[in-house]
Amino acid sequence: MSKNYFGGKNKKLLEDAEEEYNVSSVREEEAKIPNYDHIFNGESENVRKKTKILKKFAKANVKSLFWSTLIYFFQALPVWVVPICTANIIDAVTIISEQGFNENITVYFIVNAVVAILSIAINVPITVLRWRIVSKMLRRASAGLKSAVVRKLQHLSITYHKDMQSGKIQAKFLRDVESVDGLFNAIMFSFIPTVIGVVVSSAISVYKNIYVSLFFLVVVPFNVWLTFAFRNKIRQTNKDFRIKTENMSAQLTTMMEMTPVTKSHGLQMREIASLNHSIAKVTVSGYGVDKVNAYFGSWAFVIHNILSFLCLLFCCFLAVNKIISVGEIILYQSMFASISGGISSLIGFAPVMGKGLDALSSISEIMTATEVENTFGKIQVDKIDGEVEFKNVSYRYPDSKTDVIKDFSLKVDSGKCVAFVGSSGSGKSTIMNLIIGLLTPTDGQILIDGKPMEELDLINYRHNISVVPQNSILFSGTIRENITYGLDGYSEEMLSKVVEMANINEFINDLSDGLDTQVGEHGDKLSGGQKQRITIARALIRDPKILILDEATSALDNISEYHVQKAISASISGRTTFIVAHRLSTIRNADLIVVMEDGSMVESGSYEELMEKKGKFYELKSLNDMNSKLAESALA
Repeated sequence: MSKNYFGGKNKKLLEDAEEEYNVSSVREEEAKIPNYDHIFNGESENVRKKTKILKKFAKANVKSLFWSTLIYFFQALPVWVVPICTANIIDAVTIISEQGFNENITVYFIVNAVVAILSIAINVPITVLRWRIVSKMLRRASAGLKSAVVRKLQHLSITYHKDMQSGKIQAKFLRDVESVDGLFNAIMFSFIPTVIGVVVSSAISVYKNIYVSLFFLVVVPFNVWLTFAFRNKIRQTNKDFRIKTENMSAQLTTMMEMTPVTKSHGLQMREIASLNHSIAKVTVSGYGVDKVNAYFGSWAFVIHNILSFLCLLFCCFLAVNKIISVGEIILYQSMFASISGGISSLIGFAPVMGKGLDALSSISEIMTATEVENTFGKIQVDKIDGEVEFKNVSYRYPDSKTDVIKDFSLKVDSGKCVAFVGSSGSGKSTIMNLIIGLLTPTDGQILIDGKPMEELDLINYRHNISVVPQNSILFSGTIRENITYGLDGYSEEMLSKVVEMANINEFINDLSDGLDTQVGEHGDKLSGGQKQRITIARALIRDPKILILDEATSALDNISEYHVQKAISASISGRTTFIVAHRLSTIRNADLIVVMEDGSMVESGSYEELMEKKGKFYELKSLNDMNSKLAESALA
């Protein structure tokens, strides 16, 4: 049997949460996050059947569902018991008033009063008990679903992430999971109690008097008719309000992103007017929602009260004709209210059910995606020497008919520095992604220290490599936190060493808080060169055997490039290094330069060899120098 919970760090997570939120009453058992991966396992075309996924969730929580449903019967006792006891008490009072004091009737009166009071009194502990069971189940279900999505996203290939827009993924994780949470809550706190209420109330009515039950059967459809009459209008107005609200939100996001441009061109009033127009649309649409809700609410009130009054008249007629007792008039009024209201609630549950099931289907698109990195049964790699060999490697992106890498072969000994040059689209970055393992060759093989990469545990393998991308990726935090990202432990000596190697000392002393300076969102408080050197330090502190520099200086000015290039020169010693070069003068000291064109290697050799050959590299270098001179002339 597979382990029911993942991670093994629940106690630490609980302690951290208690410290942050001071929720000391939460127990470790309640902090466990269930593993719901299995709910989405199977053939995708079957798994995406929304009701089947819902049934799997129910099966995973069958014990909690059983106990919460059973306990609800006791929680709802006052709804059924009090009307019965009230009817009995009224009948007892009627008999006493007509016949005088009777010991048996008095006892009957007292017993019913005590039963009614007890059924009400036990509601508090019973409600708290059911709340504890249901809340624990719902919170863990929500956490398990979110955790399953996060794990799946981390295992999906880089190709999937490129194809799926980040905004859509965020919407699925936030909006769709919230909708599923709403569905689960509605099922536990509305659907199940309502079904139980309708069934029990109907059973009591049928047991007590079949004529009253038939009357209920005739008048209750009016509530159904009202709900259906307004359903489309309610759905349409709410949809219109949602769309207009989403459009306004999107427009606001665009406005915030365009603020520098707006201010630079003096377009503030134009933006204000445009957004005010959207706000006006949302306001008018909101009026429409309120109007429909007002009409529906008023008609529901009128019909419900008319039907209740008709029920009262019918019961009075039966009482006058001695078919039911006077006390039972109260009983049937209560049962009618329970059945009528319950059926309306069940019909109103349909939109929530539809929205929640649609959200489950949306989430399943992520959970059933097949573009995953499989690490099961792969070779664990604790350390590598850094030897990399390409054997007739070709790569073609999914849904493409053309290879972007064509029959590429190259052996790189440990500790060597190899630079890749070529025009845009020649395949340089694709080769880097193949080395990292983000892409898998469609043909051929990549060997790491003589072992086929497809046989290696890629997560384990990547602990031995570091990547410095073209665009520096920093998060909101301190410089220290960005450099040591993901490290469980590091020494100050090692941190100081990589800070020096990455040439961060050149600017760190000018910052008031040094390494503890906040970099801002995406590192916006730093220059491009400073951000890139922090990225280099992040790569070096892991002491990688393979270092990948993917156009690390392409977006920098000459001064920033000088500092970053100085940092790169200090960092490549003793490591197998792959460099994608933008400025060809920066790779003069590479052990080997590989010239790529249209996915193929067209030249390779040292800088001097390639310049002497006067082939493709010489042509690229000449063009590169010419562009640099033109740029300098334009700035002069």
